[in-house]
Formats: sequence, C-alpha cells, structure tokens
Amino acid sequence: MPKLSYLKALNRALGDEMERDPAVVVLGEDVGVAVTHVTAGLLRRFGRDRVLDTPISEQAFTGFATGAAMVGMRPLIEFQIPALLFLAFEQIANQAHKFSLMTGGQTRVPVTYLLPGSGSRDSWAGQHSDHPYSLFAHVGVKTAVPATPADAYGLLVTAIRDDDPVVVFAPSAALGVREDTDFGALAPVPLGSGRVHRAGTDVTVVAVGHLVHDALAVAEELAGEVSVEVFDPRSLHPFDWAGLAASLERTGRLVVVDDSNRSCGIGAEIVATAAEEMRLTAPPRRITRPDGAVLPFARELDLACQPTRAQLRTAVEKAVRGG
Repeated sequence: MPKLSYLKALNRALGDEMERDPAVVVLGEDVGVAVTHVTAGLLRRFGRDRVLDTPISEQAFTGFATGAAMVGMRPLIEFQIPALLFLAFEQIANQAHKFSLMTGGQTRVPVTYLLPGSGSRDSWAGQHSDHPYSLFAHVGVKTAVPATPADAYGLLVTAIRDDDPVVVFAPSAALGVREDTDFGALAPVPLGSGRVHRAGTDVTVVAVGHLVHDALAVAEELAGEVSVEVFDPRSLHPFDWAGLAASLERTGRLVVVDDSNRSCGIGAEIVATAAEEMRLTAPPRRITRPDGAVLPFARELDLACQPTRAQLRTAVEKAVRGG
C-alpha cells in the first residue's frame, strides 16, 4: 500500500471536502501559497473565491467566518501558530460556539479551526509552542487531536461536515508521521470515539496526539514485562469515556501522558473522571509539561519541559509495581 503522510492527509481531506461541497471555503494567512503545505494545490483547483488569503487579523477573519457560516458556508480557518487562538478565543468560545444554543438550534455555525503545527517545534519559543486544546474542551467547543494520518483525514472530514464549530489540533510532532494506507478506505472518524492502538492487560496509557507514538514505543520496550494498552481518545470534547472505562475494566491501572500544562489540563480531567467513576486498582498517574510552563527558546530547555518516553516508562512501571 502507498504511504500517506500526516500533512498530506490533512491536504487530501480538505481537497476532498471542497470537491464534495461547494460551501466549503478556506480562510487564513498565506493559504494561497500554502506556507504550511496543508492547502497545497487548492488555490489552483478551486480559485480565489474559495481559497482566501486574509489580512493579519485573527479577530477579523474569525468573526468573518462565523458570519459566513451562519448564512450557509462551511469555512475552514487555518491558524499557523497555536497562540493565535488566544486572540480569537472570544470569537470562538463566546460567539460561534453559543449561537446555535442561544437560538434553540435555529442557527448553525459550521466552522472548522485547523492548527497544522500545534505544540513545540524545536526552539520556536514561548509564543509559538502552546497546546491550548484543554481551553476549548473546558468551554464545550468540539475539540479533536489526531495522532495518525488516517485519523487526521477522518477527523478533519468530520469537523468540516459538523454543524457546530470544531477545533482540530494537528501536533507538530505528528506532522512527519507516515503510514501504509488504503486510500479507498479513508473515511470520516466520529468525534467522541477513541481508539485502542495496542491491547493490554496490565495498565492503560491514555496518550494525546503525537504522544500515542511514544506510548506505543514504550509499550514495545516493556513487552514481556508489562502488558500496556494504548488508548487514544482522538477527540477531547466529546471524550470517549465509555471506551476508557472499558479499557480500565481490562487493566485497572491508568497513566495519562499529555503535552500541555499540568494544572487544569485534559490529563487532570481524565485522571479525575477515572478516579470518580471507573475501576482502578492503583492510583492513577499523569505525565505533562510542568505547571504553568512557557517553553523557552533554548532547545535543551524546550525539550526538558516536554513529556519524555523515560518519564512515561517510569510512570508505567510504578503504576504496575507500586512505588
């Protein structure tokens, strides 16, 4: 089978949806020249009426997309840098997200917000390295974090077709992932449907986004000593709580690895919900960035703030053996 890269999967999903539905349009800075490669070839295929380069004003074009969605379009906004979501947070969380609820479903706002490069890239420093997906899950905006090319394709397609706003975080560390793919089998992936990448019986590792690949590597390292189940939620709101509960019925132990800040993060929510509602035979553990972390420019310090495979391996061993 041919290889599909994560970036090409996003590009393919967007192109397929623009071909399928003439209401789908793309907005963002430098989308015409495809500076992030996600929109490569789309200007040539669909023209400037549907691939719109915007001024450098996130508040302006995010608000514009809300209005366009309310009159029947399906805009996708590409944000080059995750911190730019902070500028547009009010437009998304307080406006686009609430219109359908405050009108009793009479108004729909089908906007997709795509972050093709969320999280740290080596030495991109503090204002370019955030992973703010927990903020959107907290306020109830549909939020997806794909780990693989097939899931990147399927979740982006689902987001574009959804009648509500959806934020799709494509982690920088996943963009280079490639996998054997049957292109004919690519399909939408439902929000709220987790995926077990590897079955196990001793401990469940919940990994968000690119950390799925680290979790699989640690599970392979520990094979023969510890049976690790790797659970990928794929979307953080809605979250597949039933899928996690089923996994914990098999293992009884939980480790969460999440490349975002510790306090009030999605890792804390997963641990708390599991402790309140699910079967645990040992205290749950989480590996995250430090509390309140701002990633520095210095590469060594940048890497020191991010979860590591060594940290995950230690947490798994402690969860199974105590200590």
